[in-house]
This record gives sequence, structure tokens and C-alpha cells, in this order.
Amino acid sequence: MAEATTTPQLVAAKPLSEDWLAVIIGLVIVAAGLIGVSGADPIGWVVTTRVWTDPAAALAPATAGYGRIGGIGAFLATWIVLTVVLSLGAASLQQDVKRFAVRFSVLFWLAYASWFVGSYAHLAAVTPTEQAKFGIDWSLRLTNEGGYIVALLAGLVIANVFPGATAWLSDAVRPEWYIKTAIVVLGAFIAVTVAERLSFASSILLRGVAAIVEAYLIYWAVVYFIARKWFKFPREWAVPLASGISICGVAAAISTGSAIRARPAVPILVSSLVVVFAVIELLILPFFAQHFLADDPLVAAAWLGLAVKTDGAAVAGGAITEALINAKAAAGGTHYAAGWIVGTTATIKVFIDVFIGIWSFILAWIWTNHINVTDPSNRARPREIWERFPKFIIGFVVTFAVALAFSLSAGPEVAARIKGAVGEANNFRVIFFVLTFFSIGLLSNFRKLWADGIGKLAAVYVISLFGFVIWVGLLISWLFFHGVKPPLA
Repeated sequence: MAEATTTPQLVAAKPLSEDWLAVIIGLVIVAAGLIGVSGADPIGWVVTTRVWTDPAAALAPATAGYGRIGGIGAFLATWIVLTVVLSLGAASLQQDVKRFAVRFSVLFWLAYASWFVGSYAHLAAVTPTEQAKFGIDWSLRLTNEGGYIVALLAGLVIANVFPGATAWLSDAVRPEWYIKTAIVVLGAFIAVTVAERLSFASSILLRGVAAIVEAYLIYWAVVYFIARKWFKFPREWAVPLASGISICGVAAAISTGSAIRARPAVPILVSSLVVVFAVIELLILPFFAQHFLADDPLVAAAWLGLAVKTDGAAVAGGAITEALINAKAAAGGTHYAAGWIVGTTATIKVFIDVFIGIWSFILAWIWTNHINVTDPSNRARPREIWERFPKFIIGFVVTFAVALAFSLSAGPEVAARIKGAVGEANNFRVIFFVLTFFSIGLLSNFRKLWADGIGKLAAVYVISLFGFVIWVGLLISWLFFHGVKPPLA
């Protein structure tokens, strides 16, 4: 009798998760940027878009060393490199690479066109000085972040008017992958900002700790309570909503949603609300601050940092507030030194941002041991917490720690080069944010959104933001910054 033969079975390799892909791509981007400190410039070709009135002057490579390729060349290089890199990622996700590459190319061109439109001076110019530079007498003052709104709206139009186009693009519509990659790069950007602020007055830094206490112990708990008790949202909706409103907007909603394993649609819907309401705040709060807080400029500065939930809008709000308050003070004969108001706003916001990873870990631990227990006999299994923990936060922590260590150990000249190198990498973070919001729009069919509860989400946001977040932030700012004045010029 012949012996049975055994045919070896080929076992398909387990695909990488979006989280790990985000970590890998984000780390490569930041590492490539930091190589620039040595004098090389491996990513200086990435495209940037300036605020513009002349479209021909809007696009440019990130550094002058690549000036010969021009704005169009920088755009094409960025498109080609991202298409190749993300197509390799799609292959590891076991997607059809050719389909992804073609559809991603269309997605990229449409999304970046939205960012380009959002940088138009009448939409994006912030200060009176910037308006004068472009020869305009009015602007919506949305900053470049207005491009995120344009991208979101463009995606919404396509989703609701051209559903066939939306279906065709679906292979490339991966907002969680894009935003997670952006968050990894964001860690390095926050680190160089923190390093700069360590030289800020110690009293300002110590008062900044109040932002953490407020955001996590007051804001989060109250928003969660309102979402659960008043609007009867399940936990998977209440957690990202509370995080988005109370902490750091989009990044916090995505991170904490991953930590509790919320369905991907949940933090995506919250993210769209965060950006819309941040722009609304940006248009209102600086003028309120000028009228009522001109005699307490650092109270106004801290308030903007605590109340506005996206980094760009918060810092832009601080810049507008500084321009308005300093102009009013100068008219009365008081000339404050430049940078202290916007610097305080940025410091407060950064203190809040730094703790995204810590809060995600805490929520992963709570959900593993008390909310969604998969093994009641062994609640604290490290493996289960690890499975729930959003891996891209590891990338965020690594890029933050490395960039901070380099910045603090370097002399002023090298630290400036590190800041510039991380700034180059941050251009990719901006692009991934644009891709995220365009993708969110494409996933947002109004009928489905309404069925999923977007109306109730917006109601929670309005009640929380205008009912107590703004006012508690004002109270905290008053308690810690009242009577603290910027130095005179």
C-alpha cells in the first residue's frame, strides 16, 4: 500500500492592519524629515499651498532647494509618491492594487483641489496685516483649515448628487487610515511646539496644567453624561463624541473610538462636526474676547485654547485675538509684546493634545475590564488590552518622544533645523487631513446620516459647546490667568 503523501498548504500571510500601516508610514515620513537636519533634504519636494489671490503663485515645494521643480512639479511628485506608498499599503491590506491606485489618484486630485480653493485669501486670510498683504478688505478668516471644510463639502456634494461616482471611488475612501497616519506625524509636530514653549514663562506653563484638569475631568464627564442620559446614545457613540468635544477634536475622536472598538462610522461622523463647529467658534470668539477681555489678554488667550477643538483653528483664533486686543490696547497707549497671546493659546492646546495617547490607553483598560469584558474570569488580560489599544498611538508617542528629545538636547541652531525638518513632515500631515475630510464627505449620504443620528449628534454638540464648554473654559481661564499680563513691547 502506497504511503499517503502530504501536500504542504500555503498559508496566506495575515494582512497588516490600518493601525500598523499608519505607524509605519508616519514613522518613515518623520524619519525622512529628521534626516534633513544633517543637511540632506529628502522630502523638501512635498507640495505646499500658500494663501493666495494669484493661483499661479499658490503652489510651491516645501523648501527652496527644490524650487526648480516649481509648484506643479511639487504637486505631481507628491501625488506620485503617495500613490506608490499607499498602493503598497493597499497590497498589504489585500486590496486590488491597480484599482486602488487609479481611484486614489482621482481622490487625491479632487481633495487637493478642495484644499487649494480653501486657501483663497478671501476665505483664509486671518489678520488685518495679512488682508492688506493681498490687497483685500474682507475675509471669512477661516485660515487654511477652511480647506478642510471645502473638502468636506465637496465630498458631501459628490456623495449626495453623484452616488455612482462615490461607489466608484470607494476602494480609496479610507478616512481612518489617512487620519491615523496624520496623527503619527502630528506627534512630532506637537513635540517641537512643546520644546519651544519650554522657554515660555514658567508661570504660563504651570497654569497650562489647568487645561488638562478641565478637559478631562470636567468637559469629558459632562458631555458623556449628556449624550448617555439626555439623548440615550450608546457608549460607542458617547465616548468619541465626549472626546471630540472635550479634548482635541478629530484626533481624540478617532483615537478613543479605536480604543473602545467603536464602529468606524462613529468617530468619522463626530470628526465632521468638530471641524464645522471649530470654524463657527473661530468666527465668533475672538471678537467676543476683544470686547469683554481686552484688559485680561491672557485670559482671552487661554480661553481660545480651551474652547476651540482643532489645533489650527485654536491657534488661528489666538492670532486673531492677539491682533484685535493688541490693536485696542495700542489705541489706549499700551503696547504689548507680540506673540504672548497666541503663544499662550498654543501652549494650552498642546498640553491638551499631548494626553491623547494616555486617555486612549485609560479607555482601552476601562472597556476591557469593566464595559466589554470578553473573559470575566480574567478581566485584566494584557493581551486583550493590547488588542483594543489603538496601535497608531504608539507611533504618535514615538514621534513625539524622539522629536522632543532631539529638540531639547540640541543647541538653538540645530533646534531650529529640527523644527524646519518636522515642518516639512507636517506638510504630509496636512495632506492626510485633507484626504480624511474629503473621504468623510464621500461617506456622508444625508439620508443615511440622518438615520444614523447626525441630528442628535449635532444637538449634543450645540448644547455641550454653547451650554457649558465655552463658559467653563472661560471660568477656568479667569481663575488661572486673571491679572497676568503680557510684557510690554
